[in-house]
Amino acid sequence: MDIIPNYKKKGIYIKNTIKSIAIGGFDGMHLAHQQLFSKLGKDGAIVVISTGYANLSPSVNRTKYTSYPLFYYPLEDIKHLSGEEFINLLYEEFPKLEKIVVGYDFHFGYQAKYDINNLKQLFNGEVVIVEEYKVANIAVHSRVIREYLRDGDIKTANQLLGYNYNLKGNHIKGQGIGAKQFVATINIDVKDFLIPKEGIYITKTKLHNKSFNSVSFIGHRLTTDGKFAVETHLLDETLDIEIPKILELVFYEKVRDNKKYEVYEDLKKQILKDIEETKNWFKKRENSEKC
Repeated sequence: MDIIPNYKKKGIYIKNTIKSIAIGGFDGMHLAHQQLFSKLGKDGAIVVISTGYANLSPSVNRTKYTSYPLFYYPLEDIKHLSGEEFINLLYEEFPKLEKIVVGYDFHFGYQAKYDINNLKQLFNGEVVIVEEYKVANIAVHSRVIREYLRDGDIKTANQLLGYNYNLKGNHIKGQGIGAKQFVATINIDVKDFLIPKEGIYITKTKLHNKSFNSVSFIGHRLTTDGKFAVETHLLDETLDIEIPKILELVFYEKVRDNKKYEVYEDLKKQILKDIEETKNWFKKRENSEKC
């Protein structure tokens, strides 16, 4: 079992102060997950069953979506346990545990054969079951959000998440032709996160804890070398700042799909159109916020 380091008190883990826990995979920390967290109350914690498939909000990226401590249990380490053994493990880890919060479809124990009814029978405390949560009549599940991102439907994905989808990556060297033949871009090597469908996106790029309006490209560079890339262009080209090692992209809307152009000049014209469209989007957004 692991715990986010931010939640230590004088070097001692705070498990013995926890009275309520929410249990689940919690990839995305989305609106349905927040429904579970809202039932925890004081002295609560989040128990994450790590499956290795988390790519909406990998590991420590989840801390910004909750004030509760997160404890991680790899599924491989506990999947052999019977229902009784799993509950006993929770008693050992959290000796003051009084309440468990789970979703309506929660399963646990060996071969996931134990359900919420078994949980109520085995746990000597309060069990809170949270029903399926919907937004705009869409059931909020991590798998559903992944599909919207794979389709490039950022707006719907953001609605279900309850925040704007974001990913982090390392700053890397690009082709070197952007600033010379097109526009200057920052290249990002993204790992662990789910990458949305190939195309052009309205984004904000976070550098040194500051956010800059940007337009970003995700996909294979069909017109040039054909290689996959994640690139972002800051709309304020007068910026003269040092690029940090790690960058964050925050997604708002998709502009268009990826496309191959026969000549560089056509691609450059399209890029300039994308930039203008993105600038106009941010202007409209700023004006609506003033109203």
